Amino acid sequence: MHKLGRGHRDKVQQFMAITGSSDKVALQALKASDWHLEAAFDIFYSQPHSRSVTDSRHLEELYNRYKDPYVDMILVDGITLLCNDLQVDPQDIVMLVVSWHMKAATMCEFSRQEFMTGLQSLGVDSIDKFREKIPLMRAELKDEHKFREIYNFSFSWAKEKGQKSLALDTAIGMWQLLFAERHWPLVDHWCQFLQDRHNKAISRDTWSQLLEFAKTVDPLLSNYDAEGAWPYLIDEFVEYLIENGMIQKSG
Repeated sequence: MHKLGRGHRDKVQQFMAITGSSDKVALQALKASDWHLEAAFDIFYSQPHSRSVTDSRHLEELYNRYKDPYVDMILVDGITLLCNDLQVDPQDIVMLVVSWHMKAATMCEFSRQEFMTGLQSLGVDSIDKFREKIPLMRAELKDEHKFREIYNFSFSWAKEKGQKSLALDTAIGMWQLLFAERHWPLVDHWCQFLQDRHNKAISRDTWSQLLEFAKTVDPLLSNYDAEGAWPYLIDEFVEYLIENGMIQKSG
């Protein structure tokens, strides 16, 4: 492993930490997936040997600890208890990362399949193992590719069932949570603009394009292209910043 570059070594270490596998198995899976971590996990967990990583009986016990007494799901009370056991605040962004790993369809609930499959893919079958994974999940937010995936996942996860758009208050709460991680300096101005001028639900297109805008346009807007293909709402936001003297128009 000493012959590997640093980036590859880091992936091997991360793979071993999450799967509990040996460096040999980690290397095989990563090489087979062309060094894409998620694909390597898929390869690893599709192999029969991976089943020994988690004990299905322990997973069942964990699920039953948090399951709602009346429906076969984990709901708000169960998630609150899970957060207490993990020693994590329910408002902590790491719980969004947990939901992403579980491919949860809706905020504040896990189906039996989401919970069991998610923990299996993490190699977790006890609360102690789960707690050990929290720092790794937090670190995933620093990975640009994973952050984008988590950001895009959160739109569907946070919206009301049956709705195409995301309620404005929810969108603002999610943006403040997500951009606290990425330190986008304009996030408070953006949220204020939406409350002052828009006051409507947020479309998926606006949601995904805002991340691009935050990543590619510098906070002083010096490289903002008015002829670019931004959604009209982002163009209006730029005008709002200039009108209110929050940004000096360059050139």
